[in-house]
Amino acid sequence: MIHFPKDFIWGTATSAYQIEGAAQTDGKGLSIWDDFSATAGKTKNGDTGKIACDHYHRFKEDIALMKAAGIKVYRFSISWPRILPTGIGAINPAGLQFYSDLIDELLRNDITPWVTLYHWDLPLALEEEFGGWLSPKIIYAFKNYANICFEYFGDRVKHWITINEAWVVATLGYGQGVFAPGKVSNDSLYLAGHHLLLAHAEAVESYRNKFQVKQQGKIGMSNNCDWREPKTDAQADKDAAQRSLEFFLAWFADPIYKGDYPEIMKQNLGDRLPKFTPEQQGKLKGSSDFFGLNHYTTMFAEASKGNSKEQEVYGNGGILEDQQVHLSVDNNWEKTAMGWAIVPWGCEKLLLWIKDRYDNPPIFITENGCAFDDVLQDGQVADTNRIAFFEGYLSCCKQAIAAGANLQGYFIWSFMDNFEWAEGYTKRFGIYHVDFETQKRTPKNSAKWYSMVISNNGF
Repeated sequence: MIHFPKDFIWGTATSAYQIEGAAQTDGKGLSIWDDFSATAGKTKNGDTGKIACDHYHRFKEDIALMKAAGIKVYRFSISWPRILPTGIGAINPAGLQFYSDLIDELLRNDITPWVTLYHWDLPLALEEEFGGWLSPKIIYAFKNYANICFEYFGDRVKHWITINEAWVVATLGYGQGVFAPGKVSNDSLYLAGHHLLLAHAEAVESYRNKFQVKQQGKIGMSNNCDWREPKTDAQADKDAAQRSLEFFLAWFADPIYKGDYPEIMKQNLGDRLPKFTPEQQGKLKGSSDFFGLNHYTTMFAEASKGNSKEQEVYGNGGILEDQQVHLSVDNNWEKTAMGWAIVPWGCEKLLLWIKDRYDNPPIFITENGCAFDDVLQDGQVADTNRIAFFEGYLSCCKQAIAAGANLQGYFIWSFMDNFEWAEGYTKRFGIYHVDFETQKRTPKNSAKWYSMVISNNGF
């Protein structure tokens, strides 16, 4: 049996746009994902989050399923345009009421809420008015929104995540353009990333100054990162793997833990990388009470030879070219339905990399999971591949703890099948199967397995 520390946190997670539906119900404003997914050719099959899992109307049913599965901690996000339809200005009372009711229902069922303030659904009005995350105006709009959430929900919410996966927001939304708002630029991604960090810092400062002492909560950011393994033992490949990690995770973690961007980013990008003022550095450094990590896969890294075909295949809004790194995978590695390699040891190595680089902060894996082409047969989904995935990754998490990593919790992505962004409804990550026509929920075997893990604090 593999056991974890007694106070280890076991949870599951979702995000607002992926499950709520009710896209224009009860005063909610449009988000950039409402607009993007309604644009022809942007998502698989033209799928949108207009209905999704209809969680807005079915949240009590969903919480009952969580309780039945023994889930004790639930991470969800708040939809900014459901609270503030235009991003600023008048508050939508129905939006406040929905999240208040959701939080109360969780607590009545002995489930602890963890709340993400921003999981990609920016109010469309802010994107149209001043360019969203490309404008410094977004920093204070986000701070204002965060303060509203702290004020109305902070008496019951004790764990806050400001931004989810800033790398995705910046790189896929403002660099490669495959996610909302769909902008393509080799430079704009760094500006968007800069403003995401400053918005995080302002929200954290406000929380600590106005709310934290009274509410006794914690606040941090969740960043995503794949492990980068050197392709060979050559020093050039080891350096390439390190560069790739620094352009990926350290891009957002270094300012929070060290006060500035990694040196390699400053060297490679020059004036294309925005600079922090001393005041901004002071606000950023130390602005997380925990290290939130979303981790899914691993790739090999090697020094780029700079040929154009390689850049075309592996280019990501210019960012890999900026790193001078070529990425690949081992063809023998098993893969999920997303095409992501299943490499549990990469998770262990990443946790230890974080431990060493950031002085062993408390780490929570706020997302880890896999998509498979689940088939519902006789009312069941026998997803043995998903269970094997979790067993592999959790085994390596335990090994990282044994090696000194301060890992304190693990959240499965996701609680139920949902709208998977540009992939629409074609990919299933949930431990609950959702029939998107009938909205019927069915526990997969992985849900039963996870219930056992929670009960035993391991497996």
